This record gives sequence, C-alpha cells and structure tokens, in this order.
Amino acid sequence: MFKLEPRPELSRFWSYASPILALLITVLIGVALFAALGKDPVKGLLVFFYEPIKNGYAIGELMVKATPLLIIALGLAVCFRSNVWNIGAEGQFVFGAIAAGGVALLADKNTGQWIVAAILVAGILGGMVWAGIVAFLRDKCNANEILVSLMLVYVATLLLGYMVYGPWKDPHGYNFPQSKTFEAVTQIPRLFKGSRVTIGLVIALVGAGALWVFLFRTRAGFAQQVGGLAPAASRYAGFSARRAVWIALLTSGGAAGLAGALEVAGPLGQLTPYVPAGYGFAAIIVAFVGRLHPVGMIFSAILMSMFYIGGELAQSRLGLPKSLTGVFQGLLLFTLLGCDTLIAYRIRRKAAAKAAAAITSGTASLQASTPITAPVASVTEGGH
Repeated sequence: MFKLEPRPELSRFWSYASPILALLITVLIGVALFAALGKDPVKGLLVFFYEPIKNGYAIGELMVKATPLLIIALGLAVCFRSNVWNIGAEGQFVFGAIAAGGVALLADKNTGQWIVAAILVAGILGGMVWAGIVAFLRDKCNANEILVSLMLVYVATLLLGYMVYGPWKDPHGYNFPQSKTFEAVTQIPRLFKGSRVTIGLVIALVGAGALWVFLFRTRAGFAQQVGGLAPAASRYAGFSARRAVWIALLTSGGAAGLAGALEVAGPLGQLTPYVPAGYGFAAIIVAFVGRLHPVGMIFSAILMSMFYIGGELAQSRLGLPKSLTGVFQGLLLFTLLGCDTLIAYRIRRKAAAKAAAAITSGTASLQASTPITAPVASVTEGGH
C-alpha cells in the first residue's frame, strides 16, 4: 500500500513535470476512450496530435485557434497571480466582439484602413467595461468575482443574440440570425497569403513578452503578485489591494475583448450567435497548464488548439461527437490538478514510511535523553 507523505519543501522538478505527466495520462485515457467507442486508438491520436501539424496550412489553422486562447490566457494570468478569480473571460470576449462588431458595421466602401485600429480599440474597451462591472461590484459591494463574472457570461451571450436577431440582423441574410458581412477594409491584416493567420498572432506573442516584463521586471507586477500571495505583506508594504483588483480585472477584460475583436474582424467577418466558442473557459486551462508563465502558456495554447481542431476532425472523419474536445480539455485539467499533488507530497510505501518515521522518532528521543555537555579543560596551577 502507498501513502502521501508531505515534502519538506515544494518540488521544483514536479512543478514543471506535472503538466507533462498530466498530458501523458490524458492521452492514455483517450486511448481507452477511443477503444470503448469502437474506434481505432491510433487513428484517434493521429487526428488529435498529427493532423493539426501535418502541413503548412494545418499549422496556420492551429495558430488561428491558438491566438485567442493565448491572448485571453495572458490576461487571466495577471488575475490569477493577483488572487483574483475571473472565471467570466468568455463574457468579456463576447462583449468585446459586440463592441468591435458595432464599429465594423459603421464602415462603408469609403472608409480608410484606420478602421482596423478603431475596431481593436473598441474590442479592448468593451472587454474592460464588462470586466469593470466585476471589479466595481467586488470593490464596492464585496461581491464574489467568481459568481459575478460567470453570470455576466450569460448576459453577454443574450445581448449578442438580441443584436443579431434584432437591430443588427442582416436584412438580406435570408432571415438568418447574423449581421451583414463586414466590409473588406475592416478585415484584420493577414500575415501570409493563402492563410487565415492574422496579425493577432504577432500581438499575442508581443503580449507574452510584455507580460513577462510586467510580472518579473517591474514594481507594479511585483505588487500584483505580492497582493495575491500575501495580502497582509502587501498592505504592510504600502501596496493598494483595491488597485490590484482593478488592474487585474481590467487587464484581463481588455485582453479577452481584444481576442473577441480579432475573432469577429478576422476569421468570422461578421457577428453570429456562434461567436461564443468557449475560448474564455478553455483559456483558464491554458493558463494553469502553462503555470501562469508567458512561455508556458504559449505551448499550452498550442496544445489546447490541437484539441479544438482534433475534435472537429474526429467529428467529420471518425463519426465522434464534437463534444470530445471538451472531454479532452476537462481530462487535462483534472489530471493536472491530480498530478500537482506531487509538488507538495511524495508517494511512499506505508512500510517504508513507518520505518522512516521510527528512525526519525528514535533519533529525536536519543537527542532528548542525551545531556548536552561542553568540553572542560583541566588546568593545573603550573599551567600544565
């Protein structure tokens, strides 16, 4: 039999190895799941881990999915490191998309390229406004930010539905609930010809570098993290807890709103009820799998986008439900939480643990029963 034994100090090795072990366990469970569904596990794994990277076009699509996940996760990392639990990034993503779409709908054939910058700014401000509601209620009413941010997701989704079914519905769209297709001038510039990858990828990578500088090379970033780890020490040092909450939520909301703007003015090109794609929730997993570190989140965003693409391919090629994407995402999160136990605990056999405890106890008893004496030098009168 085995037991968990507390470590004398947190394991640095397992803090990095835990996500890798969690991924391996997720893959093994996935193999068993494919077999249980009567599908070839090898084909299933190829669909999830090979098809998304088999050629240049596939890699481009992978980057299209990874871009919003990374941008949102970068903002969430600021929140979580500040001990502010913003669970409603999906709502901020949607409201940012609504704000950006509203600006895009103002464009016509005579509008200049400046509209792209206005769309992105509108998305950022929209996400900040939606997160600002959470910050205000947390600051003034001591409301729980988890519940408030989560409930606002549904409000934003319903507001999107109202707009595309009502005032912004395309009159020439054959009664489909969608806005008109945005003018070509509003489209986010693409990086490569023949690919859907936009400058959003560059923005995401620059954002990762900026977050690293903010967290680890600035006083403001240090204040955010101290406020999350030790609120009492933060107050003693003169850091404002209220300011930390506002900075965390506005940063997170702005990042989610930016991702929403890049999505509707990029790959989608219009507002539809399908704007909420679950990126805001999946980005929570991206943030924690990436250990709330900018570099780690780049790799975890790529992994999560592989799950998205793999789920779509599994639906079309293997006849499996698209919900398999959520299954793999959930498996990865729960296995990560389980593997993180190894950071603070180690697995020992009960017999070995009892022997170690007996040795420790015997040593302590021996030290307690042995008098502590100091060497005494005997000196004669003659000094010999």
